[in-house]
Amino acid sequence: MGMNVGSSSSGDEADVMMDVNTTPLIDVMLVLLVMLIITIPIQLHSVNMNMPNGAPPPAVVKDPVVVEIFIDFDGTVLWNNEQVDKNQLEARLIEAAKPGPDQPEVHIKPNKLVDYGRVAMVLAAAQRLGVTKMGIVGNEQFVK
Repeated sequence: MGMNVGSSSSGDEADVMMDVNTTPLIDVMLVLLVMLIITIPIQLHSVNMNMPNGAPPPAVVKDPVVVEIFIDFDGTVLWNNEQVDKNQLEARLIEAAKPGPDQPEVHIKPNKLVDYGRVAMVLAAAQRLGVTKMGIVGNEQFVK
């Protein structure tokens, strides 16, 4: 329903307008958009939870049990300053490797002059027997 106003070269003959009037289409789309927005339920981004009242109980912090394995320069193995042989070491590692939260920490302290094979033997035995909390302590002596 458009009308072309203006002079035409052929006199009284009206030119046909080829453009589509989009104003009613836009009006209908805006009304549909507003209706869609109104009908969508409100989304709550919260979760209702029953939380305990009062202060939390104090955490019980236990110092971990530490087992120190010293490996002397001649290959002697000391378990908490007590000399042990290979069988005694493995028996004590089996006892220390029991699963649970109270498994002791095993600190291995090799001497700077000890043969690496002796240290590797202790590390391999501890790993094979299931010790999970294990570390080598005193590495600063190996820095040149």
